[in-house]
Parts: sequence; C-alpha cells; structure tokens
Amino acid sequence: MRLLLADDEHLIRGALAALLALEDDLVVVAEAGSGPEAVAMARTHRPDVAVLDLQMPGADGVSVATTIRSELPDCRTLIVTSHGRPGHLKRALEAGVRGFVPKTVSAQRLAEIIRTVRAGNRYVDPELAADAIAAGDSPLTAREAEVLELAADGAPVAEIAERAALSQGTVRNYLSSAVSKLGVENRHAAVRLARERGWV
Repeated sequence: MRLLLADDEHLIRGALAALLALEDDLVVVAEAGSGPEAVAMARTHRPDVAVLDLQMPGADGVSVATTIRSELPDCRTLIVTSHGRPGHLKRALEAGVRGFVPKTVSAQRLAEIIRTVRAGNRYVDPELAADAIAAGDSPLTAREAEVLELAADGAPVAEIAERAALSQGTVRNYLSSAVSKLGVENRHAAVRLARERGWV
C-alpha cells in the first residue's frame, strides 16, 4: 500500500515515516511539508492513501483532501491532527475524508486505521466524534464566520471592511450578529469560542 505523508513538522513526519515503514504492507512513497506540496506529490506518486496533517502552510488538510479526491478518486484521505475540533471534523467528513484521528494515536494503531480506510471504510476517533455531536452545528453564516476570522487578530472595523470588501456598517452588523448568536459579550470572546469549536 503506497502512502503519502504530509505534515509541516519534519520531526513528526520523519518519525511517522520510519514507524510505518516497519509494516510489511505499507510503503511511504512521498512526503510533503505543505498543502501545495502534498497536492503535487499526490499527482506525481499517486498514493493509495494520503495521511494529511490538518494544519499545514499553504492549504489545510481538508482543502488538500478535497483536491486529491477530485483529481485522484482512488486515493483515500486520512486527517491526523492535534486540533480535533468539532467544526474541523464536520468539514473533513463533508470533503470525503475517510479517517480523522488525533496525533496521540500510536503508529501501530494508525497503520490499522490506514488499512481500514484503504478498504473503503471510515474511521473517526470516538472521542472526537462525541465532541462533535455535543458541540452541534455552527450557528454562524459563512459571511459571519469570515468576518469573525478577519477580526481575530484585533483588526479595526475599517480594516476588516476593506479586507472583506464590505461597508463598515455591514461588518458591524455581522460582528454584532455573531456575538449575539454565540451568546458572548464581545467579538473577542466570539472569536475565541468559534475557534474552540472549529467554526472559524
């Protein structure tokens, strides 16, 4: 079984490649340190399974999985993450990702999950699944989430409006709506809560 490993942390990627190479039926054919590199490696090496870190420079694991799925439908995708928030899991499943596991999983267990995914089955870490069910769906619209994300670094309304190509009044309305829906006192708390749940 041919594998692509994509993780921007070289030590973790290298250790994982070495451990998976100990399995008789698995061979790591390519490694990548960013989203765009992962897509390029998938096109070149045509792996059976792509093991993708959720957060990488250039494009996150879900975006990479979406591209791989459209271009290489026979390649299964699996997300490994240290940020297993409910919204991330939901996005990954919607993108056709077959596996979603925390980085705390052992290499031996990951090898078993890779085989499960390759066989056409799905595997989601039970704890992450339970958290996702408990958190529910995001109450934010796509535009509210976008404006909240732009507000995350503390940018003033004028700057957010310019970056989002909206009027300042519209930005204030979106921020106010997001704060109200999330039941918090201000936009900073809204950003914090939305990030905790993986909604932005």
